[in-house]
Amino acid sequence: MKALVYKSTGSWYVVKNESGKVFNARIKGKFKIDGITSTNPVAVGDLVEIENEEDDKSVLITKIFPRKNYINRISPHNRNQHHIVAANMDQSLLFATLKEPKTSQGFIDRFLITSEAYHVPAIIVFNKTDLYGMKEEAQLKKYKMIYESIGYRIEAISLNQNAELDSMLQILNGKITLLSGHSGVGKSTFINHLFPSLELKTQEVSGWSGKGMHTTTFAEMFDLDSGGKVIDTPGIREMGLVDISRKELSHYFPEMRERLQDCQFNNCTHINEPGCAIKNAVGENGIHEDRYISYLNIFESILEKKY
Repeated sequence: MKALVYKSTGSWYVVKNESGKVFNARIKGKFKIDGITSTNPVAVGDLVEIENEEDDKSVLITKIFPRKNYINRISPHNRNQHHIVAANMDQSLLFATLKEPKTSQGFIDRFLITSEAYHVPAIIVFNKTDLYGMKEEAQLKKYKMIYESIGYRIEAISLNQNAELDSMLQILNGKITLLSGHSGVGKSTFINHLFPSLELKTQEVSGWSGKGMHTTTFAEMFDLDSGGKVIDTPGIREMGLVDISRKELSHYFPEMRERLQDCQFNNCTHINEPGCAIKNAVGENGIHEDRYISYLNIFESILEKKY
């Protein structure tokens, strides 16, 4: 019997079969999928095979079907391990804010790199526009210019004022969507708008740190009336890249990827080499300087391994 994983708590899972019946489930033995070693072998969004246990109170997950895609990150508990955030998505929504708390461009770019690497189309949603002053409005305009020019969709909304929610509902219609972002950026508030009966806990941003407080503990998927599904995830303090080498990093910047064949050297790192098409494009305003600086910072942060 096939089922879809709706919630993962680490040791137990909530799954729903094809007729809509919900079960508590646990895994049978240990799974190793396509060489992926992670802290959670089964993730929300996985399609699995289940069988009844002897007591009929729960079911066993006996098989995980091949994944269309997944989002992976460094485990928040062990930097040497990976954690699969969710699987089999049609798109991802990164919730970001320019105030209370402020989302850095580095965090945005790391999320986009991860989405590119795992073939998940990404949309950036800037929330709390009702709090924006002239400085934040200018920053939003700049971000829209940078990211829309390289093919990303940008939405600006205010959940506090229900502004632009209709466009958000259209984005979700009929698709499986991952919601991600720092704690405090409005993910749980957005879920409450979609599913008022859930009454998920939301918390104010921590005054002393300016950072959001965690409210969602485990990833969980919810069914939309439109036929789509939304996956809510715990707030992420930092987006650690997994299995991305310095050599391939530029492939996950769309504006760089289209110019890589024009570099003089095949192994160009786009830093010091002559005849670099990427550096030339930065100088000629074909690649925004902020994105190039972000590339350099991420490049330096990657501990090189023998690939």
